[in-house]
Amino acid sequence: MKRIIIDADLCDGCKNCSVACMQSHRKDNGTVYDLDLTDPSNESRNHIVGLGNNVYKPIFCRHCDEADCVAACMSGALIKDEETGLVLYDEEKCASCFMCVMNCPYGTIKPDTLTKSKIIKCDFCKDQQYDPSCVKSCPKKAIHVEEV
Repeated sequence: MKRIIIDADLCDGCKNCSVACMQSHRKDNGTVYDLDLTDPSNESRNHIVGLGNNVYKPIFCRHCDEADCVAACMSGALIKDEETGLVLYDEEKCASCFMCVMNCPYGTIKPDTLTKSKIIKCDFCKDQQYDPSCVKSCPKKAIHVEEV
């Protein structure tokens, strides 16, 4: 099983990972050069928190082995895929109760800004053949994928 691993000491807050995530999940087929960063439908599934003094905290889904978000999900919209190890989200099953948001110990899951009727969460760029976009875009290599 693969996991995204973060070395926060290497993060310089450039947010390339967030832009790459937005580009990877956008609905149209445009390029990163015409990506509207203010459009709520292009929300990133990760975010970087600036703590001051050039210290940054990357907030990414850890696809936990014992995922509190999955345990809290009453509708079955969140499941732990035993084969891949990923915590997967089925928007069609989501009851918009946001128990997953309240139970994620890392603060990675959030309601979508546009409709507040679904969640925004990392899907490990499951439709891509290689590493997630955030990993490929990090110039400092603060984000990498490990086999666990």
